[in-house]
Amino acid sequence: MKTNERRGRPNTMDPVIIQQMVDNYRNNHLAAINKVLGINDAHSVSFGLKTLKKFIADIEFFSKKVDPRIVDGSLGIRFYYAAYPKDNEWNGFEEEKSIGKNYAQKHTLVMIPTLKKKSSDGSYQDYDFNPLDRTTFPLKEREKEQPITLMAMSSDSSDSQSREVMAQNHGQTIPPADSAIETY
Repeated sequence: MKTNERRGRPNTMDPVIIQQMVDNYRNNHLAAINKVLGINDAHSVSFGLKTLKKFIADIEFFSKKVDPRIVDGSLGIRFYYAAYPKDNEWNGFEEEKSIGKNYAQKHTLVMIPTLKKKSSDGSYQDYDFNPLDRTTFPLKEREKEQPITLMAMSSDSSDSQSREVMAQNHGQTIPPADSAIETY
């Protein structure tokens, strides 16, 4: 399909409902987090379209490189709520120049690829997996067992790629970015 061709209507939501949902989060969850932790936590995260398209294309490419039978309809992305560490526990983040300590303790999102497979009860479930590591694929021979979960996965291998998990993080969070650019 060419990029200027359309199929059906786009997904939409009533802006009043969006505002109610955003207000519900800010007035309850965010207020409780800010009060308990004594911080001004992030209330939104944005990712550039180029970043999202690349992440999706990488999931498709590397998944199909391992198993060409995988179809686009079986792939997805799970969004995990996450939080940056306290500023005095920032080990490991120094290497990521775009993440400053002004992100300390703030919410973020981490995106992890999912692969839909049939579970033992016959329903289809979205399992976390790493397109860079075949052992994380919920393969047919593993259907009777719970597939390896990506978040608990580790590797003793000295191959650096096997220790890397395909994931996407660090969209722009507000705060610390200015909230004047938001609609809701």
